[in-house]
Amino acid sequence: MNPSDFKHILFDTSGFAARVTLNEPPYNVLSVGLMEEMAEAVESLHGRGDIKCIVLDSSSPKAFSAGISLEDSKPDRVFQTLEAFNRVFEAIADISKPLIVAVDGPAIGAGSELVAFGDVVLATPNARFAQPEVKMGVFPPFAAVMLPAVIGPKKTYELILTGQALTAEEAYALGFVNQVVPEGDLPQAVNDIVARIGEFSAPVLEMTKSAIANSVGMPLNQAMKKAQDIYLNQLMSLEDVREGLRARVEQRKPVWKNR
Repeated sequence: MNPSDFKHILFDTSGFAARVTLNEPPYNVLSVGLMEEMAEAVESLHGRGDIKCIVLDSSSPKAFSAGISLEDSKPDRVFQTLEAFNRVFEAIADISKPLIVAVDGPAIGAGSELVAFGDVVLATPNARFAQPEVKMGVFPPFAAVMLPAVIGPKKTYELILTGQALTAEEAYALGFVNQVVPEGDLPQAVNDIVARIGEFSAPVLEMTKSAIANSVGMPLNQAMKKAQDIYLNQLMSLEDVREGLRARVEQRKPVWKNR
């Protein structure tokens, strides 16, 4: 699908940072259609050596995302909804490009789970993060699995079993958010992170993210073997590795070929 054909998101690949913007104001409800477009956008970045990272944000000043709609949460539709959300998760995991998430406003339910996918999360004091599913007689399947690794099991139990929201500052203290910045400074803070990432080789970034992601939850010896396998059998075959070493010896800035 051409980016101009998307109805629920904005998708920009004109720079080295691809931007996926939730564009269903005012609350960016995660409909099946929106999630399918998100997944398709991320999947289209496979093989794009010119794209070094992905930025996920919202066009709405009122919310990052209010999560799944009540209609799509009903028993007769929830299978399709979970399938669409799972496709987004798999697309982000498979692409291995660093994901930067910018949050200015509430991220509720699946909206908060979407934030949890981020590698670097920047938030303003307007941000709130909540898993209120228990109030509707259900539980958040992705948060139940992902949050213990991010904020620890004890806090996960508390958040999911009470449905209570985290402020941006509380989320920062727990490691769910990397930085809390004033609302007016959010675009520049995102640009600063993007600029730093842009200094490096795209495939090196992908392999680095893969090595980190694959080690989470693994026994130490298995994690070390996995990381070393990526290092020896994938990383060492890159042209950019040789260029990086040459540039260091020659005391100059590397010229990455992104391959």
